[in-house]
Amino acid sequence: MPAVTTEIHFTIQDVLRFMIQTGRFRDLDGNISESRVEAAQAFLATDWEKMQIERFKSIGFDPERPNLDEDEPEWREDPKISSDLATYLSMKEGMLGQLEVIKSGPNDEYTRAENALLMCQRVDLWCAGPKEVERAVQHLYKLGRKFNDDREVVMPPFIAEFSPAGQDVMEG
Repeated sequence: MPAVTTEIHFTIQDVLRFMIQTGRFRDLDGNISESRVEAAQAFLATDWEKMQIERFKSIGFDPERPNLDEDEPEWREDPKISSDLATYLSMKEGMLGQLEVIKSGPNDEYTRAENALLMCQRVDLWCAGPKEVERAVQHLYKLGRKFNDDREVVMPPFIAEFSPAGQDVMEG
C-alpha cells in the first residue's frame, strides 16, 4: 500500500503525554485510571539531570554497568557505594515502580498507544488525490518540525567537492 512515512524516534515521555492527552489510561469499566495517570505524570516530572548526576556519585562505579550483578553481586551491601548512591537508587526504584504501574493497564494499552503514536508518522495514500497527498506531506512536515526543532543542519559555506560530469551528460 503506498504511504508517506517519517522516521521519528518517540520517547517514553512522548508516549505518556500522548496517552494522557487522548485519555488512553482506561480501566476495564471504561473510566480513566487515576492511578496510572498519576504515575505517568510523576514519571514525566522526574528530574533526569539530577538522576544522571546521582548515578555517578560513587567515583569509579557505575550502577548501570552491564553484567554488574554477575561481576560484583554484593555491590548493594557495600556501605560506601550504598550511601553514595542512596538518592540515585531511590529515584530509580521510584521510576521503575511508576513504569510498572503505567504498563499495568488492561488490553496492552501502553503497547497500543505506542503503535498509535507510530502510526501518526504514516499517511496511507491508497486512492488519495493530490489534495490528500498535499495534506499528508504538510502533516508529516509539521510533525517533523515539532520533533526536530533542536536539530542543527550544517550547511557548508561552499562546495567542498566537485566532480565534472561525464561527456555523455554534457552532450545529452
